Amino acid sequence: MKHKEFTHKQLEAIRHIRNGLVHQGRTPSVRKLMTALGYKSPRSAQDILAQLQGKGVIRKLRSGDYQLTVDPNLGTARAQTVDVPLIGSVACGGPILAEENIQGFIPVSTAIAKPGSKHYLLHARGDSMDKAGIKNGDMVLVRQQSTATQGERVVALIDDEATIKEYRRSNGMVVLMPRSTNQTHKPIILTNDFQVQGLIVAVIPNLK
Repeated sequence: MKHKEFTHKQLEAIRHIRNGLVHQGRTPSVRKLMTALGYKSPRSAQDILAQLQGKGVIRKLRSGDYQLTVDPNLGTARAQTVDVPLIGSVACGGPILAEENIQGFIPVSTAIAKPGSKHYLLHARGDSMDKAGIKNGDMVLVRQQSTATQGERVVALIDDEATIKEYRRSNGMVVLMPRSTNQTHKPIILTNDFQVQGLIVAVIPNLK
């Protein structure tokens, strides 16, 4: 899909949608998009969204949010990037229900999202891993795999709930360790009902 197939306003709308996914984990509301594009009526922003849907750039989800499926703003950079799905937020402080619906696709350099492995992006919430370089609002790049070794930062699934912790194993038990300046966070000790969902391979700081 070529850049010239889009109007200036359409490209600007795509940029705001992508930035919303990257920084807030969701697309901007119609009213926020209206303001960002300099419109005075929500209908104008809705018309832009309808045009982008017609071009196959975005798709409306059951939740009412939008999924970004193509980003024509990338231009020639696509040769060095791969589109990685952003699949919601994960707890850094207490497990929350993992959101499996894809919110959009974010271009990531193949230098870190290496070909041959599946990757996905998550937003971190909480401060239980701030000493390990993962702060509230950061985005983490995860390589999908079901195993881990001592000391690796993992996305773990506990009874269908996801959390980011440091992986430890001792005496037949798995210990998910927080690495936090907040001493209220405690280790999670597990024997069963546990599954590693992937390893953290990169942290993208929240620059907002």
